Amino acid sequence: MGILDFLSGQFIDVIHWTDDTRDTLVWRFEREGHEIKYGAKLTVREGQAAVFVHEGQLADVFTPGLYMLETNNMPILTTLQHWDHGFNSPFKSEIYFVNTTRFPDLKWGTKNPIICRDAEFGPVRLRAFGTYAIRVTDPGRFMTEIVGTDGEFTKDEISFQIRNVLVQEIGRVLASSGIPVLDMAANTADLAKLVVKAIEPIVAAYGIALPEFYIENISLPDEVEKALDKRTSMGIVGDLGRYAQYSAAEAMTRAADNPSGGMGAGLGMGMGMMVGQSGPWGAPAASAPATAAPPPPPPVEHVWHIAEAGATKGPFSLASMGRQAAEGALTRDSLVWTPGQDGWKRAGDVAELARLFTVMPPPPPPPGA
Repeated sequence: MGILDFLSGQFIDVIHWTDDTRDTLVWRFEREGHEIKYGAKLTVREGQAAVFVHEGQLADVFTPGLYMLETNNMPILTTLQHWDHGFNSPFKSEIYFVNTTRFPDLKWGTKNPIICRDAEFGPVRLRAFGTYAIRVTDPGRFMTEIVGTDGEFTKDEISFQIRNVLVQEIGRVLASSGIPVLDMAANTADLAKLVVKAIEPIVAAYGIALPEFYIENISLPDEVEKALDKRTSMGIVGDLGRYAQYSAAEAMTRAADNPSGGMGAGLGMGMGMMVGQSGPWGAPAASAPATAAPPPPPPVEHVWHIAEAGATKGPFSLASMGRQAAEGALTRDSLVWTPGQDGWKRAGDVAELARLFTVMPPPPPPPGA
């Protein structure tokens, strides 16, 4: 450094920081020999804080505003140096600007599977990933606990430290949540709140907070997901026997439409015959027992009415009509009617009643014959 640069540095009395990197949390104001001129102007913009460190000890923290670096503005530093109000020489200190804005879209993810106990599947291994945001809430504590003497501290450095704490709490929350695996996707917001609540005291000790935390995905191992897909497919298919027959019929249709013909069509028909004679997964289907034909309904028994002397009698059952025929009260010439018959008819002309007269024995022979 030349003598002119050194001399010009002695007259620089404006200390400020503008950042366009979007990833710097802490930046140290560099001066030759760390000499800050007494009475210099310090500009702290919104979203920033300025931390004074004197001889390795945190002296003061300045919030957004314009400050004159004098003893009345730095009582702690004044006590350390035992300055009087007329002391105008430079003092050797360091000024660190801390970005207090939110740093979003930081990634987290589980390196190894988390073993959980599920009520439906038993022990399962889960993986999870998502995003979060950080913000410095206590610049002084953040400097003493995390940054130290690093002249330029980025979000990647702090995210590496926080990620391990996040993954540890994620594993604990998932393992103890008691939420079924199939319902975790619907409860990611609640799980995220549990993680933030568990990790807040830890990160607060570093002077930072997590204004945002998201669980984007919770997944099972590939083998388990494939088995779950098969189970879902079986549930959608329903009757596997009918599905296999339908698939065979589709194959036969495609084979028949294939102009290259012959073998494909024959193969399709053969598959259709095999599937038609087989159960689910190709197993021989048990022959269905022949269903016995239902018995015919019992015949409807007619009831009869008898017309006699301008009046009707009845109804009478067939057995009652037989007794009357045996007693002679019913003859072949008696007029009878039953529901469904077309008018009155002679009993001898009705086939169902004519049998009553044919079975009657002939009249007995006269005595002495």
